[in-house]
Amino acid sequence: MKKTSLILACLALLVSVATLIFTLLSREKKPVETEPIDGQTAVAGDIVYIQIDSLLMNYDMYNDLMSAFQSKYQASQDELQKKSRQLENDAKSFENQINKGLLTRSAAEQQQQNLLKRQENLQNEANNKQLELQEEQFVLNNQVYDAVKTFLEKYNQEHQFALILTTNTSTNTVIEGSKILDITEEVTRGLNEEYIRNRNK
Repeated sequence: MKKTSLILACLALLVSVATLIFTLLSREKKPVETEPIDGQTAVAGDIVYIQIDSLLMNYDMYNDLMSAFQSKYQASQDELQKKSRQLENDAKSFENQINKGLLTRSAAEQQQQNLLKRQENLQNEANNKQLELQEEQFVLNNQVYDAVKTFLEKYNQEHQFALILTTNTSTNTVIEGSKILDITEEVTRGLNEEYIRNRNK
């Protein structure tokens, strides 16, 4: 009888302990905040990220350099198209003169050589211009990259983040992250302020 009572008491104790453990484990955990709380920002030691597409779209230096580059590119294209149209018109005029028998054989050969030479020169000019513009765009991108990198080096001396990542729509280095860790807006604002100061010197 005493043995049975002891077993029942032990069972009751085990059930109460199991119930307590189950209750503690099944309590709802508060969801992790993914949106920034008012005034809350990343702190020293955090891994933060920059949305580079957004930064470039709103970076005055990049926009100014790209605007100048696009103007130069368009002027170059317009000039090449003008020369190409002129060459095409001269070639049609030459063909018309040939068909009407208005040129001697030697004059026709001379004009044909001139047209072929102009076509070759125009092709070389187009190739050289393309290489020149590619080089300019490469330098432009390096100027922007250097400005951003230099700014971030100074910026992180103050904030002491463990790591600063960049992400964009094509690579998605950061697929998902807390908005608190997104420093794009603050960095863009700082870059623009620095650019305006240097531009006005």
